[in-house]
Amino acid sequence: MSVDTTGPNRTLEEQRSEFSSRRLIAMPIAGTIAWCLVGLAGMFASPYRAALMLFIATGSIVYLGIFISRFTGENFTDKSRPKNTFDRLFFSTVAQALLVYAIAIPFFMKDYTSLPLTVGILTGLMWVPVSWIIQHWVGVFHGVARTLLVLAAWIAFPHQRFVAVPFVIVVIYLVTIAILESRWRDVRGRQTLIAAH
Repeated sequence: MSVDTTGPNRTLEEQRSEFSSRRLIAMPIAGTIAWCLVGLAGMFASPYRAALMLFIATGSIVYLGIFISRFTGENFTDKSRPKNTFDRLFFSTVAQALLVYAIAIPFFMKDYTSLPLTVGILTGLMWVPVSWIIQHWVGVFHGVARTLLVLAAWIAFPHQRFVAVPFVIVVIYLVTIAILESRWRDVRGRQTLIAAH
């Protein structure tokens, strides 16, 4: 007799396994696009417009990620997929990342160049719980590397903060996407081997 691993009575471990077998690149692709736009605004626009672009672009990552997920096979809006507790946990970390603007805005009002630092670090913290969910080091790598390198870029390039910090974040996203893609191929390979037996 087979056990239903898609129904509403799935264990947390079954749900975690299902969540972990996903590609998980839609959000990092969205983040890469958003921070590229911030960096371009930092290069070519006034400080006010660069700050405005940072607010708009980073605030739009979740919506852009939902759109991109249709093309990566993740499709966040797929109603036919069984509910997964870890989807709710993941989107809770996204909401948490958006709430940190309450910290970024007062510092921005005192020094507009603080914005890439505060938003760049605080919104990157959502990656740490992702490591726990998928039981892979990629989220810890992203969160720690992003925190340290954003701080270093912010200190090292005081007159180019709207360019240097986005550049660092984009590079970290690209490395993260490559790691996630490699991890996903490994997961699919293991699933294929299990199915073959």
